[in-house]
Amino acid sequence: MRQPLIKALTLAAGLILGTIGAARAGEPDFLTFGAGYYDLFDDQAAAEARFEYRFSEKNKLLWFTPFVGLTATSDAATYGYAGIAVDFFFGNRWVATPTFAAGLYGNGEGKDLGHAIEFRSGLEIAYRFDDYARLGLSFTHISNAGIGERNPGVESLVLFYSVPFDTLFSD
Repeated sequence: MRQPLIKALTLAAGLILGTIGAARAGEPDFLTFGAGYYDLFDDQAAAEARFEYRFSEKNKLLWFTPFVGLTATSDAATYGYAGIAVDFFFGNRWVATPTFAAGLYGNGEGKDLGHAIEFRSGLEIAYRFDDYARLGLSFTHISNAGIGERNPGVESLVLFYSVPFDTLFSD
């Protein structure tokens, strides 16, 4: 069941990316906080917490915005990563953001993903507020891309809130 869903989501992302507006200039640095469901399609479900720092549009690498993050689960699994993202806007309010990251995974008492090096791909859909803050859903897939003997992978669905970094310290 997992492979057809991943293929469908990849196709949908490709269609979306081909038909919408490119990223907008002036997006700020963000701190992103999220919570959700880890191992969505398998039998080792856990709660997930996510924290990310997303760099501003000024720090772009070609069309991509870099980010770093940390994920932890209620089973003590951890994943520290760095990656790239690109924002596509539907008008002023809705943002679709495909992401890709690579990082180090520790399974703790949770799911063994087969290797310490893991890759994450995902798609976020968010509502953008007047102050640039975003509230949205993130669907991600983490796997080792076959570099380990085992490659079970894991999917997550996370509700997130991204707050512009500069608003955290303003008067």
